[in-house]
Amino acid sequence: MRRFWLVCLLVSLFATGRVVGAETPTVSPADMRTARAVVQAQLDAFAADDAPRAFSLAAPGLREVFGNADRFMAMVRSSYPVVYRPASVAFLVPEWLDRELIQGVHFTDGQGGLWLAIYRLQRQRDNSWRINGCELVESQARTT
Repeated sequence: MRRFWLVCLLVSLFATGRVVGAETPTVSPADMRTARAVVQAQLDAFAADDAPRAFSLAAPGLREVFGNADRFMAMVRSSYPVVYRPASVAFLVPEWLDRELIQGVHFTDGQGGLWLAIYRLQRQRDNSWRINGCELVESQARTT
């Protein structure tokens, strides 16, 4: 149930451009470029079956949960096939939510299914960005 409400909140964030009742700081152009680059680098690593590279772009807490690159890649293959092998990718404008940068990405799968991925990125102590999670929601719409 918590996941449902988180997804609803994040979808409303992207639909309205901000959280109702909250002033959302603007994402700097540099942070926009970096957020997109980190997510794209992980997608490129998935496309190349480069598990160590994909795993290195996950936040430390996620790396601890999965333990190693092979387990992480196996989870992505089985639970996030559209992220692992998308037919198309379109990045949305990132937004701040608390201390995380939220990067929305529209994916199309091989059967024409549309998906919204909500990536949570955290700035690390060394000022780099790492992916701290991805919520994936399938649309009822299809491409033709």
